[in-house]
Amino acid sequence: MPMLEIWKDVLGQEHQKKILQKIYLSQKIPHAFLFSGTSGAGKYFTALRFCQLLNSDTSGENKPGLTALKIANLSEPYVKFIMPLPRGKNETGDNSSLEKLSKESLDEIQSELNKKIDNPYYEIAVSNANTIKISSIREIKKFVSINYDEIKYRLIIISNAHLMNDEAQNALLKNLEEPPEGIIFILLTNNKNQLLDTIISRSWVIDFEPLQESHVIQLLKERFNIAPDLAGMIAPFANGSVTRALELLKYDFEQMKDKVINILRYSLALKFYSAQKEMTSALGDSQSVTIKLIIQMITYWLNDAQRERISFPAFYFSNNIETIQKFNRRFLKTNILSVISNLNILERSIDSNVNLNIVALSIILELSSLRY
Repeated sequence: MPMLEIWKDVLGQEHQKKILQKIYLSQKIPHAFLFSGTSGAGKYFTALRFCQLLNSDTSGENKPGLTALKIANLSEPYVKFIMPLPRGKNETGDNSSLEKLSKESLDEIQSELNKKIDNPYYEIAVSNANTIKISSIREIKKFVSINYDEIKYRLIIISNAHLMNDEAQNALLKNLEEPPEGIIFILLTNNKNQLLDTIISRSWVIDFEPLQESHVIQLLKERFNIAPDLAGMIAPFANGSVTRALELLKYDFEQMKDKVINILRYSLALKFYSAQKEMTSALGDSQSVTIKLIIQMITYWLNDAQRERISFPAFYFSNNIETIQKFNRRFLKTNILSVISNLNILERSIDSNVNLNIVALSIILELSSLRY
């Protein structure tokens, strides 16, 4: 069965697209889907394309038209987009989701939505927006109560669905029990285990895989006009996520790699002052974000050392193989996996507001332990 034209710019996820295509051609459309998997792998983009497909002509070609444009722009009543929002001053459960928010918050939300509309791989980040409010879920009832005969299928997208609390999830369940004809729910999550089993059981679950490195490179080059050399350098560190790759582009990546190697070198040489100085230089202003990146890049380097020991051909730090070989010759019996495990614990601790200076020092001490 040839793939329909509408999927051509959704790279990767071939199995997932075939499932949705088969559902479309059957014309037996489930009322709820759960797209699960890593952020930046195309869940949201696939949801939009699927909705456009459902509203296309019978050929599935979906020639550019008003409906397709409205869906792409998240315009109601075609699409209701639900996402985590901050709480407004003196907000109660009787208020609408946006009613009590300040102008600054509303402007920020609109700005973030515009970025998402422009770039389907953009990860929305609104200040103090950690929960999907029950008021947002209650607004679904009004959305579905108004009939629009001219729209074949209308879409309700719940982004970061796992951030609904139990109250919001239970409210959603009532909407999932008997949805009106032509209403499709698509829940997007990178942690479906936080959703109620009853929500999962009422949804057609499609698990999305991390993108292949070649797809990340292609998207960076073609959609975001990133130079091929830079795209090729960043893609191995993106973990199959275009969102992560775009985050990495905010850094001078070549310089960051050099700093990580210097931190490793100084730590192994027990030059703690120099290692701390290099760490401070690397952190810059966005310290919590950057220190996570440093930990991850150190972990990649240590994984490369493991790979070199077993003659595995692919490396993250492909331009630093000689350094890795020298490390292994000198510290062949080092328990790298134990250090990686401890670094992962340090990375998770950052979200608990632990003192970052302590984290930085702990990283250096962990690396120095590789000597023994």
